[in-house]
Amino acid sequence: QVLVVESGGGLVQPGGSLRLSCAASGGHLSIYNVDWYRQAPGNQRELVAGISTSGKTNYSDSVKGRFSISRDATKGLVYLQMNSLKPDDTATYYCNAHRSTFWGPHVYWGHGTQVTVSS
Repeated sequence: QVLVVESGGGLVQPGGSLRLSCAASGGHLSIYNVDWYRQAPGNQRELVAGISTSGKTNYSDSVKGRFSISRDATKGLVYLQMNSLKPDDTATYYCNAHRSTFWGPHVYWGHGTQVTVSS
């Protein structure tokens, strides 16, 4: 069983930065495609950024140019660097690790980390 854990959330002023981390116990994130999602109260969960096992990245239009997703292969971590934060970025951020196998898809979610952007 793979347990995905997010960390790094907190309270930051508009224009500030945070770096979120995603780790997996019982597995190694290097073999998974990893996505970051976020969900604000009353809103649907939305995809923010993703990185494939080959390192290909993608971003939602709302964060493109401000957020950056990356891997640390030696530590088995995935980061979401968030710069120029806005109040609209306030949400719970979730890490999703997934891959396809012969036996079917493996999909794991973390419990989320809260990011609050406020002055």
